[in-house]
Amino acid sequence: MTDSTSILIIEDDNAIATGLSMNLKLEGYETALAGDGAAGLEMIRRNHPSLVLLDIGLPKKDGVTLLGELRRSGNRTPVIILSARGTEYDKVAALKIGADDYVTKPFALAELIARIEAVLRRYEAAGQSPAAAGDIEVDSARRHVTCRGAAIKLTHLEFELLDYFVNHGGQVLTREELLEKVWGTSGSLRTVDNFVGQLRSKLEENPDDPSHFITIRGSGYRFDP
Repeated sequence: MTDSTSILIIEDDNAIATGLSMNLKLEGYETALAGDGAAGLEMIRRNHPSLVLLDIGLPKKDGVTLLGELRRSGNRTPVIILSARGTEYDKVAALKIGADDYVTKPFALAELIARIEAVLRRYEAAGQSPAAAGDIEVDSARRHVTCRGAAIKLTHLEFELLDYFVNHGGQVLTREELLEKVWGTSGSLRTVDNFVGQLRSKLEENPDDPSHFITIRGSGYRFDP
């Protein structure tokens, strides 16, 4: 994050909007608020925020319509959807329209901050060459992964975990750190172990004798390019 990182919050619930704004400012972000979709779209076009937090159920122009118009116009401003609608259908539909992430209300602030940081990292990587880590190549901007020349399909969280590993290659990362940075929660550490296992099965030549995702007993994991 830089001093000029600005977040536009488009949310018609004033209590939620002002609370988010206050907490994001404490994290060092600049914020602006819009209470309806029409005003929000105009502010995006006029002010060029670094990222948008977008509610779905907005007056004047709902969030889905706003996002569709934004993407059809060629505007690639990062957008994270905030919605009480938590079904898989709602999430997939928003991502297909062009959302960069989807957070279901109510959410923990730590989770939202982690997702904001992850989306901003991806956009900062846009225009840069894909990161090469041995036989694994990660294009953060396009969310595209190849391994030994073959395209590899990863889930959203598998990609986030891999991206974090690649950006911290050679460092010992604790399970607690990975859980906080990728999931934004203080949930089960077994979640981290399970996802590392999934990455090994998809990316290691021999998952039982990994050369990239190394277990550091008593600490966590290290990613070796």
